[in-house]
Amino acid sequence: MLPDMSDTDLELLARYARQHAEDAFAELVRRHLGLVYSAALRQVRSPQLAEEVSQSVFTDLARNASRLRPDTILTAWLYHVTRRTAIDVVRREASRQLREQIATEMNAMNAPATEWTHIEPLLDEAMQALDDTDRAAVLLRYFENKSLREVGDALGASENAAQKRLTRAVERLREFFAKRGVTAGVSGLAVVISANAVQATPVGLAVTISSAAVLAGTTVTTTALATAIATKAIVMTTLQKTIIGATLAVALGTGLFETRQISRLRGEVQTLQQQHAIVLKENDRLRRERENAASRLVALAEDIGKTKAVPAELLRLRGEVTRLSAELRESPMARIASLKRKLDEMPDKRIPEMQFLTEKEWAIAAWDADLNSHDGARRAFGPLRERAIDRFLTEGMMPAVRKYLAANDGVLPSDLFQLKPYFEGPVSDEMLQRYELLQTGKPDADAKLIRLSAHVDEEYDSQFEMSLNGGQGGDYNLAKEAVKIASVKFAEDNNGQMPSEASLLAAYLKQPMDAALVQKYFQRLKEVAAHPQRGPTMIRKVTESNGDNAPENP
Repeated sequence: MLPDMSDTDLELLARYARQHAEDAFAELVRRHLGLVYSAALRQVRSPQLAEEVSQSVFTDLARNASRLRPDTILTAWLYHVTRRTAIDVVRREASRQLREQIATEMNAMNAPATEWTHIEPLLDEAMQALDDTDRAAVLLRYFENKSLREVGDALGASENAAQKRLTRAVERLREFFAKRGVTAGVSGLAVVISANAVQATPVGLAVTISSAAVLAGTTVTTTALATAIATKAIVMTTLQKTIIGATLAVALGTGLFETRQISRLRGEVQTLQQQHAIVLKENDRLRRERENAASRLVALAEDIGKTKAVPAELLRLRGEVTRLSAELRESPMARIASLKRKLDEMPDKRIPEMQFLTEKEWAIAAWDADLNSHDGARRAFGPLRERAIDRFLTEGMMPAVRKYLAANDGVLPSDLFQLKPYFEGPVSDEMLQRYELLQTGKPDADAKLIRLSAHVDEEYDSQFEMSLNGGQGGDYNLAKEAVKIASVKFAEDNNGQMPSEASLLAAYLKQPMDAALVQKYFQRLKEVAAHPQRGPTMIRKVTESNGDNAPENP
């Protein structure tokens, strides 16, 4: 049965969840692929990576089709998942320093401020700064070109209310861009975003994603092992994607409804499962060989001690043990165990919310981590803490707040410890005391309600704020920001001149900092100031980028 083009997104999703109606899911992909692909492309800057992000987003949609709330705005949900997935891909593909350098160079471009080339690199960061309702309104109106009536219906408001909300949201976007040197009027900004935010997607990508996501939604089991195998089957090489897309197009045109292709893909999943089992057996074999080699090493050492023979065999066995140990250390499970041992060695970098992390999230963090250095482990712990905090706030704290309001005539608690009975699972005082309550009495839904107040790593940590309408979070380098602010204050007291050496900043730091850290980020500021295009305006840009939001830590 072909889908009714007048069906809403949630009606199509419900039909897919109930009946596994692949035509309904294909229509959802057709409607929203442009939004997802364009948002991914802006962040990962690679068409191939943008295709992988798009596949992953629609795979997540297929898996969660039956669990989405009835009031979900699918456009906003897809945009949020796209951003989170793209962030993971960027972290995997490039180092933090390279991304900062690229962002700095893009912000320093001297092209006319209203051009798309200047707005594009900052658009998704600006969208993330909006609250959930404003972001959904902008996505529906300017990314998907919905009418004001359709926007109002989606938000549960009138056309007039939708128009007012859109005007306010675009004004906030304009202010965001203005602080970063991009000047545009409200109407001009809306036209530029509407004309450029959603780009044409590669030919055949919709067919490939629909089939791959449907396959994942119908065959993936609840175990972490099956999830990893299905994901590996879906994220194929570009050549494999092209072959599958062509085969599916022929099958759809002739009415075979993809049966043979899906059967073949299921066969490939089974093959991958068998290969995974072989890898596990091989790891087990290597482990046994290492244990046997170690036993032989001990026996040989005893024989050498008795006979005083030349230990040539001992040296050979030592080399063999070293080789086997290196091979085992590279296995995924071994890397996860190594990363967890690193965390045990640095207990001050652990937060109690990390107990909510899944093995898959540990595996993603461990895969590209530099486990041979202290700093490399710290970098890996940053995204893990961010995921753990986000899950605790969205799945634990916010539901508890809503239950408390419902039970107490809509009045907020005087402190967060009063929420403990309203959490679905046990929550410790150690977790709650890491956050501060910003409101009391009747809540203001648009104002910030809860803020993370405790950080454990001044270079690789995250900041979080949450209102009743949603939350914001992200990486926040406390040390770097502290040095920036201290440099600005020094320049203000010295006729705009930068300090000649890092030691001069000590009097301008809010809290004492390690001298090596101060020197590290002071040197980076000097390098930026020495750039012929950035140097004269460095102090102004630092001031604008911080405003009144000075870090409360170092």
